[in-house]
Amino acid sequence: MVNPVWTYPDGATWMEVLRDESKVGLHIALTPTWNETAWFADYVLPMGHASERHDTVSMETHAGRWLSFRQPVLRVLAEKQGQRIRRTFEVNPGEVWEEAELFVELSWRIDPDGSLGIRKFYESPERPGEMLTLNEYYAWMFDHSVPGLPEAAAKEGLTPLQFMRKYGAFAIDDGVYEQHLKPVAGDAPGVTVDGLRRTGFPTPSRKLEFYSQTAADYGWPEQAVPGYIHSHVHPERLNRAAGEFVLMPNFRLPTLIHTRSGNTKWLNEISHSNPIWVNTRDARQLGLKMGDLLRISTEIGHFIGKAWPTEGIAPGVVGCSHHMGRWRLANDNAPSKWTAALAELHEDDGKWLLRQREGLGPFESSDPDSRRIWWSDAGVHQNLCFPVQPDPVSGMHCWHQKVTVEKAHTEDRYRDVFVDTNKSHEVYKRWLALTRPGPGPDGMRRPYWLQRPYRPAIEAFSYPRR
Repeated sequence: MVNPVWTYPDGATWMEVLRDESKVGLHIALTPTWNETAWFADYVLPMGHASERHDTVSMETHAGRWLSFRQPVLRVLAEKQGQRIRRTFEVNPGEVWEEAELFVELSWRIDPDGSLGIRKFYESPERPGEMLTLNEYYAWMFDHSVPGLPEAAAKEGLTPLQFMRKYGAFAIDDGVYEQHLKPVAGDAPGVTVDGLRRTGFPTPSRKLEFYSQTAADYGWPEQAVPGYIHSHVHPERLNRAAGEFVLMPNFRLPTLIHTRSGNTKWLNEISHSNPIWVNTRDARQLGLKMGDLLRISTEIGHFIGKAWPTEGIAPGVVGCSHHMGRWRLANDNAPSKWTAALAELHEDDGKWLLRQREGLGPFESSDPDSRRIWWSDAGVHQNLCFPVQPDPVSGMHCWHQKVTVEKAHTEDRYRDVFVDTNKSHEVYKRWLALTRPGPGPDGMRRPYWLQRPYRPAIEAFSYPRR
C-alpha cells in the first residue's frame, strides 16, 4: 500500500482498517516523508524526493507542450565521477529507493523464474532474461513517445536519453492555439465545418456541446444543459440560527503545499498554525475574540481550533487551512518532530479521540537547527472528522462541509479531534444512494472520451458480461 502524506477524509476508518490484520495482513508504507499512516505500518520504506529519483514532469505553463527530466543528483554526480551505479539507493542518503526501481526489483523477487508471467514485463528489451534498468526504461520512452525529440537529439549526435540528461527539458511545440481548427484527413475523428474536415473539440460530436448527450445517456438528463445546482452547502440547507456555517477546509496558505512541506523546516517556521477564519460580524454574534477556542462540529465529529476574526472571509463561511495538524504517537526515534505534535489516541466502539500531549519544541538531532525551534504550535488535523462525501456524478470528494460553530466546551482542549466511525459509514451510504448506477451506451461504466491524466485500457470501461 502506497501511503499519502496527508490523511484523506474518511472519519478515521483508515486507522481501524490498518489495525485489522484480517483486512490488511501486511502494510508497507512507501513514503518520502514520515506520515500518520506509517505509525500503523509493518514496514516503512523511504522513497525519494525530487532530487533523489528519476521522473518526467510536464504542466500547463504557457501555450505550448514541453517535457522535463528529473534526475537523482547524487547518482548523476557519482556516474560523472566514473562510478558504476546499479540502483539509485546505492548513493542516496539513507538508502532511499526510487519507486520505479523498487517495483522492478519486487516483480523479479515475486516471479524469479518468470513462471507467473510477471517478470517478462520488467525484462530488458536489449538483454533478454536480464532485469530492466531505468536507463533502458527512459531510453525507450524518449525514443518512442516524445514527438521531435529523436530528431533534435540526432542533430547533436546524441541519443534522446543523452539529450534529456544533458538539457533536462525539451520543447515539443510552442504557440499551441486553435487546435480545434487543425485539418484532419480520411476517417480520423473530426467534424466538417464549411466543407473542411477539422479536428474539433474532444467531445463525441467534436463540437462545443451546450446540450450534453453524455449526461443524458448516463442517467442525468436534468444536468444535460448547464445550470445551477443546489449543493450540500447551499444557503437553503443551512440553519444559521442554529450556528450552521460552511467550512472551507481546502484553502491553502501560500507558504505550504499540503503537509508535505511541513517537513521543510524553514517553511514550517513561517507557518505552523491553522486558526479558524471567521468573519468579524459572525465573531461578534458568537461573542468571539482572537484566539478563543472554537468547536467545529461535522456530521460525524468535531475538532477544536482557535478563532481568527477577519474581514478576509465572507459572512456565513469559516475556513481552516489544510496544511497542518500533523501528529505522532511516540517520542522515541520519531522522525517527525519538526512538524508533528505528540498525541494520543483513545478509541471506544468506533468513537475516536485524538488529543495532543505536547506541542513542538527544540530537540537534539544531527541538524543544529532542531535545537532552535522556538514555536510550539502544530495546528489541528481537521480531516479526521470529515465524512466521505462522493459527488454522485463524478465520484470526487465534496470537500466543503456543513458545520456547527460554537465556543469550545469545558472538556475540550486545543487540537482535539473526535470522530464516530459508525456515523461515518452511515453518511457515506446516504451519499452513495444519490448515485445513479447502471451502464451507459454500449455497456460502458463511464464516458471513455472524457479527459483523464492516466486513462485505463478501454476494456476497463465496460461492465463484465454475464
